[in-house]
Amino acid sequence: MIVIRIALVTLLLLLPSTVFGGAAEEGSAVIDRWASVFSANDAEGVMKLYAPDAILLGTVSPIIAEGTEPIRAYFARLPGSGNKVVIGERRTIILADGVVVSAGFYEFTIMRDGKALPNPARFTMVLVKRGTDWLIVHHHSSARPKPPQ
Repeated sequence: MIVIRIALVTLLLLLPSTVFGGAAEEGSAVIDRWASVFSANDAEGVMKLYAPDAILLGTVSPIIAEGTEPIRAYFARLPGSGNKVVIGERRTIILADGVVVSAGFYEFTIMRDGKALPNPARFTMVLVKRGTDWLIVHHHSSARPKPPQ
């Protein structure tokens, strides 16, 4: 009987970390998908990753883009641009069941006049699980400052 109790207590102690570990991984996978469709210059693919009520503070935008249409307008120049992004170092924290926040660095390669220009930036994304889908509800991106010399 003691062995059964120990096994049950051990299982209960491990269960939350297993469940939450999955949430962090699933949220992180959405960010990887975001980078993939961005780099494919697929604006509609990017849009599918945002919730209808999402908020975007874009790297080069002077406004708060709230909702589908303002976010779509922000990404309107993406198709055919040749722009790419690579996700670098990041951290993900579980805020609640079905809610994660991830912060990190990414490097955009922006094509201008046929030249690839590096544009290092940093991001924060809040992702929520709605139904069976993880969606971005908040995305803040800003230029990454140069390290002090």
